[in-house]
Amino acid sequence: MASGWLLFAPLISALACLVWLRRKHDLAMFLSVGTCAISFAIAVALFVGAIPVPQPWNWISITGGVANLTVPIGWYVDNTTKMMLLVVTGVGLLVHIFSIGYMAHDEGRGRFFGELSLFMFSMLGIVVANNFVMMFIFWELVGVSSYLLIGFWFQKPAAAEAANKAFLCNRVGDFGFLMGILMYWSITGTVMFQLNAASASTLATQTSATLTTLGVLLFCGCVGKSAMVPLHVWLPDAMEGPTPVSALIHAATMVAAGVYMLVRIFPPVLSASVGAQEVIATVGGFTALFAALIATQQNDIKRILAYSTLSQLGYMVMAVGIAAPGAAMFHLTTHAFFKALLFLAAGSVIHALHEEQDIWNMGGLWKKIPITFATFALGTLALTGFPGFAGFFSKDEIILAAYEKFPCLYAIGLITAALTAFYMFRLVFVAFFGPARTEKAEHPHESPAVMTAPLVLLAILSVIGGWSILGIHSYIAGGHAAEGHQPGHSLTLGLSILAFAVGSLSAYFLYFNKKSDPIRISLFANKFYIDEIYLNGPVKFQQAIARILAWVDNWIVGGCLVRGTAFVSNLTGEALRLFQTGSLQAYAFLFSFGTILILYFTLLR
Repeated sequence: MASGWLLFAPLISALACLVWLRRKHDLAMFLSVGTCAISFAIAVALFVGAIPVPQPWNWISITGGVANLTVPIGWYVDNTTKMMLLVVTGVGLLVHIFSIGYMAHDEGRGRFFGELSLFMFSMLGIVVANNFVMMFIFWELVGVSSYLLIGFWFQKPAAAEAANKAFLCNRVGDFGFLMGILMYWSITGTVMFQLNAASASTLATQTSATLTTLGVLLFCGCVGKSAMVPLHVWLPDAMEGPTPVSALIHAATMVAAGVYMLVRIFPPVLSASVGAQEVIATVGGFTALFAALIATQQNDIKRILAYSTLSQLGYMVMAVGIAAPGAAMFHLTTHAFFKALLFLAAGSVIHALHEEQDIWNMGGLWKKIPITFATFALGTLALTGFPGFAGFFSKDEIILAAYEKFPCLYAIGLITAALTAFYMFRLVFVAFFGPARTEKAEHPHESPAVMTAPLVLLAILSVIGGWSILGIHSYIAGGHAAEGHQPGHSLTLGLSILAFAVGSLSAYFLYFNKKSDPIRISLFANKFYIDEIYLNGPVKFQQAIARILAWVDNWIVGGCLVRGTAFVSNLTGEALRLFQTGSLQAYAFLFSFGTILILYFTLLR
């Protein structure tokens, strides 16, 4: 069936590029981009209803005793799925095209495009999965492929450490996710997202504590994959990978998987648990504000965008927690456009400045790389919620959803909006305006068309994408989004515009034409010392336990039990060998001596 090639095309590309085409770079590049284009075309066809959805088929059926498990490999395609497919394949295709220019001179680009295809296959599997088991399999494949992409330059110690960090943090969250899946199955008797009447009735009869536990365990998967506090530490370090990887992971794909999973399980699980919703909303709101504060004092252009992603993901998770999954999906969609744009534009800046990433080593770039600057500026306006741009509509809907139910989260949403405008315009004013601060900034070069064309397309989407609130957004939200003019809408609208103005003007007065940072807040610059706390707490504790176990293994198990036993056996053998002289006189002497001893003990004793 034609729709099956949505998954099979990138899978074939991944296998071919990683097994046969690692050294044939141009062919690997052509195959990876081509198969991504096929997946995008199929996603468009599914969206408009031109091709049917594949029918599920049973993969595992276990019956007998109390166990009753059926896992069909099938697709669950609704309006949310269709839109997510468009976002993942569309942004993914633009990232693939951008990578042609960005990775043009990298000796490992054949492997790079193979890993990109593996990532696309894994992410698309999550989107179309119709049950938890299928989703979890692709969930782990996303973890593996992101590990490979983050550590693509594995010869760099920082990249290898970042890949390990991402992998381990995700394993912590995924353990809770797996426990939640098992609990869901034990309660409902199925792993399907769509519950029949009997399973839904069983789930509805559970206690509030049980439903809260179930919701929080499933949420653990989102905490790891979407980098919520306290498992957020891997995401900024993932910047060690190539910039297209950063765009792919931080825009519409990996980090969005956690939010998409929450939206998918909202009707059967989260909607029935107020306790789980409160936990999710609190973690999301805290992450949004926490990451925004850190971003205000970062100097690496990619790390600023990474903490911005953490903050925006916090918005999305908060939206699910306040029972507005439609608003979460709307912001996920618009965020995919402008955050992919910002990361790719940042990659264009880094490419122009020969790998320079510190914004204080830039300056005066707006005239020298005008296309990159214009697209980056449009992405900034969209992210910061400038009226009429994509982020303005989606962010406003999340804040509005918190207006009546959660005043504290409402305030956090507005404060975070002001901070977002502050740190993004700080980045723009320092990097693109003022005098050039280094030799690299004196003579940058604009990126080639294969890199700037995706920027222009994403910039257009960042400008006009928000207007979908009047039409296609209701289609995306699947009825979850609020309709009509809600109480507090005018107030929220005005306060959102005020937050944008306060943040952007503060950045202008503090940073325009400045040669150094006039503000130094060590707590924010050092990321609240969370990494240091982990290194001096759990990591050191784990290393101490590892050293103790290594000593036990080396000296007790290896020395006494293994080598000690071998030493005793060897010593006994050596002692007995002394009696095997091969001399008849010695044997006669020993025989006589033994006879005397026997007679002595028998007769005289």
